[in-house]
Amino acid sequence: MNEIVSAVREELAANADEKIKNSFQKFFKEDARFYGVKSAVVARIAKKYFVEVKKLPKKEIFVLCEHFFASGFGEDAWIAGFWADRIHEQFTPDDFDRLEHWVGAYVDTWAKCDHLCNHAIGSFMQRYPEYVPRLKQWGKSTNRWFRRAAAVSLIIPAKKGLFLDSIFEIADILLCDNDDMVQKGYGWLLKEASREHQQEVFDYVVKHKGVMPRTALRYSVEKMPDFLRLQAMAKD
Repeated sequence: MNEIVSAVREELAANADEKIKNSFQKFFKEDARFYGVKSAVVARIAKKYFVEVKKLPKKEIFVLCEHFFASGFGEDAWIAGFWADRIHEQFTPDDFDRLEHWVGAYVDTWAKCDHLCNHAIGSFMQRYPEYVPRLKQWGKSTNRWFRRAAAVSLIIPAKKGLFLDSIFEIADILLCDNDDMVQKGYGWLLKEASREHQQEVFDYVVKHKGVMPRTALRYSVEKMPDFLRLQAMAKD
């Protein structure tokens, strides 16, 4: 397994560009670590080496993912999240603890949060919806990334019209959060829910717009028709 990890990292290093590395940092307030590899190239490398690991037992693939997450590099985390999601059909309920551990131990930027949560954790939630209440616990965490994860883990299901009641419950928990990363996260979730439930989301936003931070409000109505968006954004 160490050979696979080394091969992936050597290929990432070979494709690294200092200008790209510096341009990535502009998207983060925190100090984010990157090799400096374009997203399309990282995706190609992830797919290339997944062919070599996909027949391994799930436990061994998870160990590889752990190695990549532990490096702290954004591209490594992207590969780990990609591989984990590629085996989501093998997920079992006891894998939730591992996914939760990854959020707590390795997520330190919005990019790592969103890639892991949108895909692997979102896939887990669709497979085991009885675990959605655990996201509500994340929403009460002192860790900003767990709070953002509570929302963005349901982004893909929200696009399909799923979990509307839970989406509103999570939004309730995060409603007055003063962290902009959390505000953007639950605003994004409401926006995606509005694809299939426009009226319900509009009604929710109008009901709470007096206390909802403007960042969350703006995100939540982005996909609505202008007349609804302007009505929701209008200050009373």
